[in-house]
Amino acid sequence: MNVKNAPQLETKDLARKAAPASAPSHASAVGGGDDAPKALDQLLNLFEEYRQVNDERLEAIERKAQGDVLVDEKLARMDAAIEQYTRRMDEMSLKHARPSLGGKSPDIASLEAKQHTSAFRSYMRSGDEGALLSIEQKGYSASVPRDGGYMVPEQVEAQILSRLEAVSPMRSICSTLQVAGNAFRKLTSETGPVTGWVGEGAARPETASSALADLSFQTMELYAMPAASQTLLDDAAINVDEWIAAEVEGAFAEQETDAFIAGDGLTMPKGLLSYTTVDDATWSWGNIGTINTGANGAFASANPGDALIDLIYAVKARYRQNGTFMMNRNTQAALRKLKDGQGNYLWQPPVVAGGNASLLGYPIVEVETMPDFAASSTPIAFGDFKRGYLIVDRLGVRVLRDPYSSKPNVLFYTTKRVGGGVQDFDAIKLLKAAV
Repeated sequence: MNVKNAPQLETKDLARKAAPASAPSHASAVGGGDDAPKALDQLLNLFEEYRQVNDERLEAIERKAQGDVLVDEKLARMDAAIEQYTRRMDEMSLKHARPSLGGKSPDIASLEAKQHTSAFRSYMRSGDEGALLSIEQKGYSASVPRDGGYMVPEQVEAQILSRLEAVSPMRSICSTLQVAGNAFRKLTSETGPVTGWVGEGAARPETASSALADLSFQTMELYAMPAASQTLLDDAAINVDEWIAAEVEGAFAEQETDAFIAGDGLTMPKGLLSYTTVDDATWSWGNIGTINTGANGAFASANPGDALIDLIYAVKARYRQNGTFMMNRNTQAALRKLKDGQGNYLWQPPVVAGGNASLLGYPIVEVETMPDFAASSTPIAFGDFKRGYLIVDRLGVRVLRDPYSSKPNVLFYTTKRVGGGVQDFDAIKLLKAAV
C-alpha cells in the first residue's frame, strides 16, 4: 500500500551507536525509589532534550553532509538513559501489579483447601507425602502419580498464572484460556459469519455456507527446577507458597515468550513467526500477511516511515482499533529517531506512569525475542493480538521434591502445560525488511 499524501518522514541514521564506556550518562539520574510520576516527568524532560539534540544532528548533516561524532555520542548516551528510565518505570509498574499470596479468599478458607495447603507446605519443607496421599484418596484434589509430582494448591496455581500475566509481554496482550485436557480445539470462520437483511414479514432465505477452519492448540510441558537449601525450608518465617511462585515466575515467563514468538509447534507452542508468511497482496487464511519496508534489512532511504503507515492500514478497521506494535528494544531505538514532514517524532514516551510508549498513536509492547532488522527479517508486528493469538493453559501445576540430585540443596521440579498459536490470521500483520 502506497500512501502518496502521507506526511514526509525522514531519518539520517537508523543504526544505534553505542556510547563509549568512559562517557558520562544521563542514566545516573535514574533513582532507586518507587516514585513513578516523578520518573515519568524525568523521562518526558529527557525525551524533549533528546529531540533537540537529534534535531541539531540532522541540521549538521544537512549543512556538512556528515555527522558530528560528539553529538552522536551525546545522543547515544541519552538513548541509553531513555531505555533505563523506561525500564525503571516498567519495574515499578510490575511491582505494583504482582499479586500477593498473603490475602485470603473464600476458596482458601474452605476446609479442603486449608488441608491441601497445609499438606503441600509439609511436603515442600520436609518431604512428608502422607498428608498429600491422604487428600488424593479423599478426592479433595487431583494428584498425579508419585513419580510425576503433586498438584500445587489452587491458590498457588492461580498466583503463578497471575504473576506470569504481569511479567510476560505476550500474556499481557494476547487471549488466554484454561482447559482441562491436553488440547483445545475450536472451529472458526475464515470469512466471518454469514448474515443478511430481510423485511419483517419476508421469508428468511438460507444463507451461503461459511468456510470453517478447525484449529487445534496442543499443550506442551514447560518445566523449571528451582533449588532451596534445607535451612531456608526449615525457616518458619519463609512462605513456601510465595517462594515457589516467585522462583518459577521468571523462568516460565522467559521460556513462554520465546515459544510464543518462535516456537516450532512440536515440543512447544507454535510461535507467531513460525507460520508461513506471504505478501499481504496475496494473503490467504493460514498465512501471515507482510508489508515490505522497501529495502533489504532496513527502511527505504526515502520516506522510511511510509512502510509503518502501510502496515497499520493493512489491518482491517475492526482489528486496527485495538492495534498494538510489537518489537524488540533495538528496533524501538531505531524508530525513536523517525520524524514526519512537520518535524514531529513518530515515537512518543508514555503519557501516564506505567503506560506504554506509542508509535503513530498506537502502543508499543517490547518483546526481546522479536528479531532485529536484517535482510528479509520481520522485526515488527502490528494488529489486535487479543483476537489474533491464543494462549492455552492446562489446569494444574505439578511439583516433585528432589532432595538427592543436588545435595545438600533440595530441587523442586515444577511443571505446567501450555500451548498457543494464531487463532485469527487476519488480525496480525508483519513488517518485512525487504524490497
